[in-house]
This record gives sequence, structure tokens and C-alpha cells, in this order.
Amino acid sequence: MRFSAIWLLLGVLCLGCGGPGPLTVDMPLHLEEHLDVATIVGSEVPADVPAVMEWHFDEPQEDWKPVVPWNPTLDPVEVTQLDDALRVTLTDGPRNPNSSLGGGLVLEVPDWRLKDWAYVLVRARTADDVRNFWIEFNRREGTGSDTDFADPFVFYTRAVPVVSDGTVQTYRVRLDNLRPSPIRQIALWFQADEPASIDILSITLIPKEADYAAAPVGVRTHASNEAFRRALYTHAPGRLEYRVQVPEAGRLDVGLGVLRDDAPVTFRVTARPEGSDAQTLLAETYADRDHWAQRSLDLSHLAGQTVTLVLEADAERAGSVALWAAPTISGARTTDKPNVVFYIIDSGGADYMSVYGYSRRTTPNLERLAAEGALFERAYSNSRYTRVSTPSFMTSLQNSVLGGFSGSADPLPDQAVTMAQHLHRAGYQTGVFAWNGQAGTSSSLDREVDVLRQAGAETFTASSRELNEDFWRWREAYPGAPYWAHFQTEDLVHHHQLDPLAPSAGLFTSPEQRETYYEWNRQLRAEVGGIGPGNWRRGAYSARFEKTGISRLAYFDARRGLYDENLANNDYQLGRLVERLKAEGEWEHTLLIVAADHGSHSQQGLGLLDSLPPDWGPLLRSYSTRVPLIVVWPERIAPGQRFSYPVSMIDLLPTILDLVGLPMPEVMQGQSLAPLLLGEEGWQPRPVILDEFDVDPGTGELRGQIEVIDGRWGASLEINPWPERPPERQRPVPLLLYDLWNDPQCLNSLHEERPDLVEKYTEFLEAQWEAHQALAQRFTRSSDVALTPEQLQTLRTLGYIQ
Repeated sequence: MRFSAIWLLLGVLCLGCGGPGPLTVDMPLHLEEHLDVATIVGSEVPADVPAVMEWHFDEPQEDWKPVVPWNPTLDPVEVTQLDDALRVTLTDGPRNPNSSLGGGLVLEVPDWRLKDWAYVLVRARTADDVRNFWIEFNRREGTGSDTDFADPFVFYTRAVPVVSDGTVQTYRVRLDNLRPSPIRQIALWFQADEPASIDILSITLIPKEADYAAAPVGVRTHASNEAFRRALYTHAPGRLEYRVQVPEAGRLDVGLGVLRDDAPVTFRVTARPEGSDAQTLLAETYADRDHWAQRSLDLSHLAGQTVTLVLEADAERAGSVALWAAPTISGARTTDKPNVVFYIIDSGGADYMSVYGYSRRTTPNLERLAAEGALFERAYSNSRYTRVSTPSFMTSLQNSVLGGFSGSADPLPDQAVTMAQHLHRAGYQTGVFAWNGQAGTSSSLDREVDVLRQAGAETFTASSRELNEDFWRWREAYPGAPYWAHFQTEDLVHHHQLDPLAPSAGLFTSPEQRETYYEWNRQLRAEVGGIGPGNWRRGAYSARFEKTGISRLAYFDARRGLYDENLANNDYQLGRLVERLKAEGEWEHTLLIVAADHGSHSQQGLGLLDSLPPDWGPLLRSYSTRVPLIVVWPERIAPGQRFSYPVSMIDLLPTILDLVGLPMPEVMQGQSLAPLLLGEEGWQPRPVILDEFDVDPGTGELRGQIEVIDGRWGASLEINPWPERPPERQRPVPLLLYDLWNDPQCLNSLHEERPDLVEKYTEFLEAQWEAHQALAQRFTRSSDVALTPEQLQTLRTLGYIQ
């Protein structure tokens, strides 16, 4: 029996038996979350679903050819036909500017559109150290210079880490988080540090329509015009019926979307009060696959009545997919739960903010916000970069518990519940406004988000302004309350070219100084691929400055000025956001948290030192991980508070849940700061843990650092050091010890002077590491992993399990 027929039969059998009561709207009602009580009629999967595109390499696939590198001094990969696969070999020889080897396979495609495809499946195996691969599109015209990278393609997916244990692996790569473009070529591009081979068994492209044919009705995140929406979908003809008690000032807000522009879908919404005829609220035929059509339907004339609300889709092409994006019923505010604005300044180092005593007036608006609420003087991210820190503070789980970092496309474990999921399940409308996919789809942080904006214009420094605009467009489309909004601005993160905008451009640098910096930057980038944060750890700075004759101090002084101007611009846009929240009457009902995902990547501060520190510095350097943390809620948090206790970004999820009155996660590693903010008893300071680990692609072992900030002292313990690390990156001892009061940048380890503290913190951090490893077993995809009673008791003692 077909799926829809089963639902129809159950609906007929239950007529007259009472059934569930109507849905109520005390909080915004997300209809897509209530399919279990909907009556579903029709929605049959079409018979003519587009076929997947498959290439099996157990026989020659001559259309897939070795890529001709963009760098003319580099050679294409070697290919060898095996019985069951095509072997791709990255050979030794001239290397990329960053000393890596790269190359791959490319396929010419005729008039394909990227928006037709959902994802790519790649089946491959290797026992060599192939680091990762990308799916890439559209070769650039011409040929690069000898200092360019070999990769010749215009845009690409996030890097996918390769498992190098010799087994066949299937890699699933999303394509809906890329710019919607016509494509001429599709390629697999591999990267390795040393000569290596990988065997390609098959490549499969899955069309979006085939992906949606997996079930006749469902809920998923769908991208259209770089806007990701949580959408309820049916196949036309199909109908969903809900019994709803309409609230005062009731309205239904919904986006309409389609998969094809050659198969229009007619959307209808009707409401039938009990004992009355149905009223048509919407009837519209839509066929624009590139954009969402946002519609708001007035239900206020039905306030207090129980109605049968019907969402219906029809189309000439049977089986056409109809997308109902975030269908939400809301009414007049009846809850005392606040709105939550979670505002993250990507790369926002507290050391450069005037609200924290920096000499330049970079953050006057943060100063005003601190006076209206509470400021934490010693807040820390748990990592130095976005891809590790953001998933951790969104789940209150450390990086090693979530499985470590193996690539920028690592998904969160299914069992990890994000901040958006907690708030959405409680009825909050949820929106994410970011440019960085590591704060969105590539980190699985789009789960249960009503709308996610994940794209940018030409300049990073416009992000805070554009994200403000996106946020207010969302509020106009979904004015119900309460809502949760996550901002992650990018004004500060372009590691090479900082381009300040008005009104902050010119505050701290002259036009001449800026142009000189840009010229210096071009020269330095030509020397082995630039001077981004990763290259700092390769000890590359000094040689490049010596070779070019550029003054390191002058370069970083100019860079610091541009960073400060961009920070001032972000602060200005944050001030405008707050002003409008006040003008719209939302401020008193809003909990605002301003923080950062990590510090400033260290270059400005450490680059201005007389001599450069060793490459093996810890995470807990102030420049790297000390972040702002300001919390404002006019209704409940007293103004003008300042706290000197060390706290962690992973404390923010339990803090928010506590403040808005929602249950705590069953598993969390942060602690709520709410008692401290509200002046209640019971809060006790505890050491702050920092945790950053990479996954060894050959062994699956985690390698990295676990660290602690304990009042005055900071300690860094290295776990499973990389066996082939170059000498300049070898740490002298497993545990480094620092006096954070007198050495906040951790330039001088005291491990020789204080063996008593070395012993204390080694024992402490080893115990923490064991606890993290035990807790990580709860966040695997296997259901067979069980914790011992001793492990469970340890985790309860640490407060990780409730």
C-alpha cells in the first residue's frame, strides 16, 4: 500500500473517534514539525525521476581526463587502469607554492546547471597519505604563473578528508552550498604532502529530484538563491491538513519554492472553520526555481476558532516537488521568553577592543553595551579557528568529543544537538546570518534553522552591514516572537587583503600606508603562497621578509591599523542593529550576547614582537583565544557588571537555555553563567578547558592539544604528537606551563622552574583527556558503543552528564 493511501485510510478510520486535539500557538508553530498529526492525501513520487549519472572505473572512462595544472611548471597526475579502479598518482617533482602536491581528473559537461544536482558520491581507496580532495567546477581561462597554485578551477566544495587505511570508502559531497552557476567542467582535485596514489572506483552525481524522491513527504533544508530554508515538501498533487486553534492576530508566514522552472506548481492554502465552508487564503502558480516567494496570510479574522488548515499543491507534471519553506503560524506575543540575538564577530580578538582597554577607540558601541549589561574580562574560545570552535560552542561539547578535525566538511555527529535545534524545538523561530559555511552547512549547523543566509558580496568587510539587512528582511517576513538569530560577521577574517569601508576607513591608517601594505602583501604572497595563519605555524615569516626586504614591524603595524578599522566598522554596524531593535520596540524583550569564535589569529600582535616566538605556542595565547563576551537583557540582567572569572565559549549554550527557561542538554561540557548574571547563589568558577585536535588520516588517531586556564596559570598538554613534525615545530616537553598574569601571550614556558605545577596539570589534563575520550563514545554513529559504569560516574562528577 502506498504511503499516502495509508495516511488516508488512517484518517478515515479515525473519523468520529475524537483524534488529537488541535494544535495551539502559544509559541510560533512550525507546521513542518507536526507531520505526525497531519492528514496527508496524495503526494505520489513521480515515475519519471531523473536518473543519476554514474561512472564505474572497472572499465576505462575516457571522458575523465587528467587535469592540466594552472601552474605551467607542474605536471598532470599519472593515471593507471586497474581491474576494478582507475589509479590516480601524484608524482614527485615541482610543488605548489605551499609545498603540497595537487592534481586530479576532469570531465567536460554540456550545459549543466549546478542547481540540478544535490550531491556527489565518490567511492575510492588508498593506503597512501592523500590528505583530502575537492569537487571543483569551471576551469579558469589561460595559464597561471610559476608562483600560482596548480589548481585551475574557479569554485569548489569544502575539502573532504581522505581515509588512508586501504579500505574502500564512500564520500558524500554536498553541492547545494555552492554558488548557483552553469558548469562547463566538473573535477576531482586531490592534495598530498608527498607522492601518493588513490584508486577511484566510481563517481555518482545525484539529481535533486532523485534525492527528493526518497520519500513522498518530508522536511529538509533546501537552497535557492544562496538562501537555505527549512522546507516541508510534497509531490503534486498533494495535500496536508492540520487542525489548528488560531491565535489573536494570527498569521501564516511561508515561502514557496519549486525544483524546476519548466514545471509550474499551483500552491493553495485554505482554512475551514468547524461547521463552516472553506476560505481560500492563497492560490498562486509559481515556477521560479531561483528564488523563494515569501507570502504572509492573514488569519486574524479566525482568531479563537479551530480550523482545518490545508496546504495543497497541484501541477500539470505529476510528481513535481512543492516546497513550503518554514510554514509558521504566529500571533500576538503571549510568552515571557525573550528573543535571543547571538552575535559572533569572527576573528574578533578582545585584545584589540577599546572596551577591554585597547589604546585605540575601536569599539565605542561595545562600551555602551557593556554599560547596559555584563562584561566578562577573561572569556576564551576553545580553539584558534572557526571550523573547530563554532561547532563546539553551538553544542557545548569539546572538539575531541565531537571527533576532532579531519576536514572543513566534517559533519556533526547525529547525536550532538545544536543551539538552533534546542531553541527551534521550543518554538523559537530560528535564523542564521553568516558568510562562512563553517558556521553553517559545512558544519551541520543548518539543522532546524528556518532560514540560513550563507553567502557574501565581493568584499568581506561589508558582511556586518549586509547581514543586518538580511536579518531585518527575515523579521519582516516572519514577525512572530520569540526568535533566535545567530550572526557570524566576517569583517575581520580576510587574512590577506583587509579593505576597510566608510565610516571607519582612514581612522588609523593613511591612504599611502594602506597602498604600501597592499603592495607588500602582493610581494609576500608571491613568496610561497602568502602569510596566512597556517603558514605562521610553518615558520615562514622571517625568511620571506628577509628575501623581500620588507620591514616586518612596518608591515604588521599597517596590518594592525587595517584590522582595527574593520573592527570599528563591525562595531558601528552592531550599534545600528541595536538602535533599530530599540526603535522597533524589541530591545526590552531581547537577550543579546556578543562574542567571537576565536581571537585575531595572532599575526598582528606576535608579528610586532622584536623576535618571533617558536612555532609550538599554545592555544591559550591571549591573541589567539581571548574573546569578547558581553551579555545584555534589559528586563533581567543588571547593568554595569564586570566579571574577572575565566569562562568559556562552551558555557554559552547552557547559559542561554537557563536564561530563557528551557531544559539543559543531557550532555554538555560548559556550565551556565545565568546565576552569575542574575546575582543568584550557587555559581562556582572552574578551570577553562581548551581542546583542538586533528584526525590522523592514516590511523584515525586524534593528535593535538588539551589545555587549561586555572586562575593565574595556563598549561598545555600535547596528545599523540605528529611523528614527522619538522624540528622547528617540535615542543621541548609534553606539558608547557605559563604565568598568564605576567605572560598573557605565552612566550616563556615555566616548565623547568615549576615542576610541582607541571606534575599537577599533567595529571589534571590527562584525566580530562580520558574523560573526553569516554564522552566521545556517545557521539559516534554506532549504536553498539557503551560506557562503563566507572566512565559514567567520572562524567557525572565532571558535570558533563546530567
